[in-house]
Amino acid sequence: MSAPFATRAWVEKSMLPRVRAVVSRLPVEPPSWLLAQALNRLLAPRLPEDAREALGERAVEVRVTDLGVVFRLWLHGGRFAPAPGALPVTLRVAADAPTYLRLLRGEEDADRLFFERRLVMEGDTEYGLWLKNTLDALGPLLAWPSR
Repeated sequence: MSAPFATRAWVEKSMLPRVRAVVSRLPVEPPSWLLAQALNRLLAPRLPEDAREALGERAVEVRVTDLGVVFRLWLHGGRFAPAPGALPVTLRVAADAPTYLRLLRGEEDADRLFFERRLVMEGDTEYGLWLKNTLDALGPLLAWPSR
């Protein structure tokens, strides 16, 4: 075998549109539940009480644009959970998966990404700023090795 089976360019050109087409049709609840469980392990124990109060009881929608995945979460009773469908979304955040991963590792600055339009935030700007500043103060959530 002289060439690798799948190169990154091939995956991006042929697979991502297909994955996005399928994933974007799936219900929001299962991936939201999975992300909530991860945040309950990585983020919830590190949140100060004032942040829990300020960020709680509001729905946040997180879109992973290149994969077509949408998460709807809220902080309820000190824990993350899928947001109820009737709860209006306070803040929408959108970026591609590599951007989110770099943010979680602390390799990118959210302000720079926002001004470069690689990270899009819509909705309650005061809430979004509080969330961003809280996450910045906590530092990286993931310690996975860089490339």
